[in-house]
Amino acid sequence: MPFKKLNPEIQEKLEYLEITTPTSLQTKSIPAIKSGANVYCLGPEGSGKTTTLILTTLHKLKFKPVGSSPRALVLVENNEKALEVYNEFFKYTQYKDIRVYLADEKTHIDTQKSEIFEGVDILVSTLPRMSKLMRSNGISMSQLSVMSIDDAEFLKNNESYSTLLWITQSINKCQFVLYAKEMTPILKKLESYFMEYSRVISE
Repeated sequence: MPFKKLNPEIQEKLEYLEITTPTSLQTKSIPAIKSGANVYCLGPEGSGKTTTLILTTLHKLKFKPVGSSPRALVLVENNEKALEVYNEFFKYTQYKDIRVYLADEKTHIDTQKSEIFEGVDILVSTLPRMSKLMRSNGISMSQLSVMSIDDAEFLKNNESYSTLLWITQSINKCQFVLYAKEMTPILKKLESYFMEYSRVISE
């Protein structure tokens, strides 16, 4: 069972949240993501994609704070989605030391730069805000070990796609995981960039 092989602190949280049985997609995708491979995780709404993202990210970071630069980056379509994902992370990280930060587009960029400088483990952001942080030297990508994109269908937008490619050019070595309902031509095209040698896991 995938949950049984996750970090013990994650298992405790799952028990507290009364999540005992993985979905079929989680059963297939969690081991693949844990292996360190680049993964397309494909499934319909309600198949457990966002929970998979949270569990595997926390497991990869060993549920512990380390250093000051982000080790995990979660990119989403808009500010509303960013807040939603952040709140889902909070269910697991409340009262824990690991640091999850929401790069809220409503917060002044200088304030965000100062707060990120204090130390962040997991950063949740939109593409435009992440681009702005990087262009203003407000964030270091040197410690990044996993980058995830939730509901990646929004990359069909040319500006989003171009911004993503620009961001990934600054990442040296990292695991990439894309979550979507289905494979699309635009997502498939990413195999020519940073999704090389990726695995496709679908429900």
